[in-house]
Amino acid sequence: MKITTRLLAFLVLVLAPLALLSSAPAPKRAAAKKGQYLAYVGTYTTKTSSKGIYVFGFDTATGQPSAIEVAAATPDPSWVAVHPSGKFLYAANEAGKASTVSAFAVDGKSGKLTLLGQIPSLGEDPCYLSFDKTGKYVLVANYSSGTIAVFPILADGRLGEHTALAKDQGPTGPNKERQEAPHAHWIEAAAHNQFVYVADLGLDRVLIFKFDATSGSLTPAAPLTAKAPPLNPLSATLNPGAGPRHAAFAPDGKFMYVLGELQSAVTVFANDAEGAYRAVQQISTLPKGFAGRNDAAEIAVHPNGKFLYASNRGHESIAIFAIDAKNGTLTFVAHVLTGGKEPRNFAIDPSGQYLLAENQLSNNVVVFKIDRATGGLTPTGQVVEVPSPVDLAFWPRE
Repeated sequence: MKITTRLLAFLVLVLAPLALLSSAPAPKRAAAKKGQYLAYVGTYTTKTSSKGIYVFGFDTATGQPSAIEVAAATPDPSWVAVHPSGKFLYAANEAGKASTVSAFAVDGKSGKLTLLGQIPSLGEDPCYLSFDKTGKYVLVANYSSGTIAVFPILADGRLGEHTALAKDQGPTGPNKERQEAPHAHWIEAAAHNQFVYVADLGLDRVLIFKFDATSGSLTPAAPLTAKAPPLNPLSATLNPGAGPRHAAFAPDGKFMYVLGELQSAVTVFANDAEGAYRAVQQISTLPKGFAGRNDAAEIAVHPNGKFLYASNRGHESIAIFAIDAKNGTLTFVAHVLTGGKEPRNFAIDPSGQYLLAENQLSNNVVVFKIDRATGGLTPTGQVVEVPSPVDLAFWPRE
């Protein structure tokens, strides 16, 4: 990747607030009961046999999944997230102009979900949702319309009238098929809940918004630093054609890793001594010489902060990297085949012992044991059959 002075200035300007990520307050989570978790699986229901959101139990002591069941019938829940309280689950229902966000009450023992309500997502095809650090708001990224929205969470778990709505703007990337318009693909609150970051695949940008947790409002903003003037108050421009899809943070907040779907590469950003971030590396998620079709999909840092994982749709693998604790750079470790087709998503269990890969086109979730010393993945032989799995969220079982 060619890192220009202008690019570095952009990155320093907008990424500095992430240095505070690791100390940002978060609601307390319930402790797992003897390593027992519920695993909620989001799926696509259109043109598949899926009924909606599925759930199975997962025992981290043995790596054994329990029988899978339908937790809730709902259309195309492409992303699911359990609220930090454990009482509610929210799903992005990806349905074009009819897209919604659904709120469910969670039965912590059986895993069953009860629909509380649905509201329009205020955009087309929501593909990601998350919570602000207080747990009072749901943040939604609508892919096809390039819009993001903020909804307050009411006392009973339902979502209220939106408090913010914004459309990503700016010149699009060079990929005419995938970057013909803005495409918001990831949204997260960071830096003591003062800022919200949005990865836009169509614009090759990570957008930054100032977030007011009292009103739930978003304002395009870029905090000033001593190192750089405000070149662009709206965004950081990434490598042309990168197609930023998702990002992951080191546990201590010192490093950020952005996954480019279109170029199948991870860009590493490091926090320097003055509290600003700078790009230090770009590394491919593919083996040298691979010339087939590939779309990078998911990225995650292991809870111990020593390893990073990224999935490849096309190569049908998970790329494993070791993280240098001092400078955050990545060293390739291995590629491990996911045991299926189109690993759109994967999830690491909260104990850091297992990785579960969701293979969308082969209709299965494959369990891997993680070697926490080397980062290596070994298939356990456990496979959960589920139609069109595209997301998975763990939660401690009561």
